[in-house]
Amino acid sequence: MGLDRITLANFRNHQATRLDGTAQFNLLVGENGAGKTNVLEALSLLAPGRGLRRAALPEIPAKLGDGSFAVSAVLDEAVTLGSGVRAERPGRRVVQVNGAEVPAVRLGEWLSVGWLTPAMDRLFAESAGARRRFLDRLVLALEPAHAKNAAKLEGALRERNRLLGDEQEPDPRWLDAIELQLAEAGAAVAQARQRLVERLAVALDALPEAPFARPALRYEVGGPTGAEELAEALAQGRRRDRAAQRTLVGPHRDELNVTMAGKNQPAADCSTGEQKAMLIAITLAHAGLLDPDRPGVLLLDEVAAHLDPLRREALFDRLRAGSAQVWLTGTELAPFDAITGEAAVWRVSEGLAEKLA
Repeated sequence: MGLDRITLANFRNHQATRLDGTAQFNLLVGENGAGKTNVLEALSLLAPGRGLRRAALPEIPAKLGDGSFAVSAVLDEAVTLGSGVRAERPGRRVVQVNGAEVPAVRLGEWLSVGWLTPAMDRLFAESAGARRRFLDRLVLALEPAHAKNAAKLEGALRERNRLLGDEQEPDPRWLDAIELQLAEAGAAVAQARQRLVERLAVALDALPEAPFARPALRYEVGGPTGAEELAEALAQGRRRDRAAQRTLVGPHRDELNVTMAGKNQPAADCSTGEQKAMLIAITLAHAGLLDPDRPGVLLLDEVAAHLDPLRREALFDRLRAGSAQVWLTGTELAPFDAITGEAAVWRVSEGLAEKLA
């Protein structure tokens, strides 16, 4: 189960690219700058959110195009998914399922998409917001409704902060209504994150210490996880939050705490290689949680080339045992020798993709 008949039109350096005949393993090979990661980014836009680069929509269309771009793919030979922008509305994303426009959050109902990129190597040393986004993406792959709850939370939080920042004292009744929305959506988001971390922790505990460093996870809440309790905390904190001109309690202040189990060392203090190994361990453990009856896609950008042969073999074995369709990039085929016989392979060059196998 997975994506096939993939087309990219005016997407970054891909004027017109089509990938047919996909498999469980799909390899994109080519020189740096050829457009391999651009293909992965295009696939990531078949999920809710801003994709693996978190790019603004006007940044994506080809330089010499009309400001539009389109990505489409057939899912399990039955459903056509599409995402893009039209030239007349370059800042508005258009999402389609079987030709009918739908909200972007609906994409999560059809497909779960996850990714691991070189830009994430320092995730544990970045801001808590980056880890929350990472966590939310993992949740979304298992619980499609999370996208809608997260969007409601973001909207209510933005509105409350706007009211708190006004020179005029906010109407308490209006704050009551906004805080109720924030609390209901926030509780749903926080509880879903908690469920995910608990499931991941169990899966990680079952893994061996080698060949990938095993991380230990702890979810630190930024406020009450019940809707009533969170609404009460928001109401009680209005004066303090107005002074700060922002909301100081709630799931937008949650934190994912990660330590390296074997050394009991915070992930942020570990080496770059250890951090990458822990990210791979989390990604593989999460892939094992995916519902085999719901299509999943895993995008791995330049992952295999930085692993020794033992870890590459372990990576491929774990991916082979999973249910997700896997897309990998690399500058050469050699690191993928163990899977080239069962993979679909494309040579990517200057925005063109030529199928090799």
